Amino acid sequence: MRRMTFTSRRTVLTALATAAVSGPVLGTLTASPAHATGEFDIYTSNTDLYTKLAGQEGVDFARRYKRHAYADHSLSDRYPYNRTTVMAMHGGGIEMGTSELCLGIAGYHPATLQPADDGLGAHDYWMFEGLRSSNNRELHVTAKNNDDHVAISMALSSLNVLSLHGCTAAQAGTANPQAVVVGGLNERFKTLLKAEFDKVNIAWRDGNDPEVRNLAGINTDNPCNRTMLGEGGQLELTTDLRAAMFSVNTRAGRAGSTTDKYWDFVRACRTAIAALHQDPEQVIL
Repeated sequence: MRRMTFTSRRTVLTALATAAVSGPVLGTLTASPAHATGEFDIYTSNTDLYTKLAGQEGVDFARRYKRHAYADHSLSDRYPYNRTTVMAMHGGGIEMGTSELCLGIAGYHPATLQPADDGLGAHDYWMFEGLRSSNNRELHVTAKNNDDHVAISMALSSLNVLSLHGCTAAQAGTANPQAVVVGGLNERFKTLLKAEFDKVNIAWRDGNDPEVRNLAGINTDNPCNRTMLGEGGQLELTTDLRAAMFSVNTRAGRAGSTTDKYWDFVRACRTAIAALHQDPEQVIL
């Protein structure tokens, strides 16, 4: 098993148009209504969930995040600052595999939390996780309704957010069961992500395609777009693609059973983020 070396929504739209499919080996099946949209949510916001499930944190759900310490006390030199936050708003048992991907893309091994030494740095991350043995779908809060104060503050203070979500192949409108819908309002970020997915033979579809606009991550209230630049990236991974990333596909087993597919996806995202950081608009004067 190949590994990196380690020493870290949706807008509810109705799409009836037929669009040409982008990305490698994708079909042209019509996407079904999104699994995770506001109309199916029990809770109107994260605050609503936290209030109604008071006392259940650590039992029904969990929140995890990491903000890296940055300091500049020099009068003449400038030191690094955070540019990107990685998010999994429906982690744990809600949209399986997104927690582990969040950690990996942020630069941490999902099982040990050891930092990567791939030279691509570490990123802040935030995740909400379902911990129940069943019925985790009830804990889903649509991304545009996420009002968690830590999540929003991290997005607002970042130049970029990469948000990870789960969908089915039918919702992604692809004949290839292992695919990702690349969305968000940052078209440059999307271009970099798609190019890196091509390199590792991960099938993708552009969220701009009318058939998958409900997975596009284009709502300005979506935390992925509530950045300093007012735009970000969102990835909707099919169930089959996420399942292929783990040899033990359970909440307890995933972090310690990552496959080559997982590391290919993580490396693609981390490489795209590193390339994005080189763009002129990524410099804070």
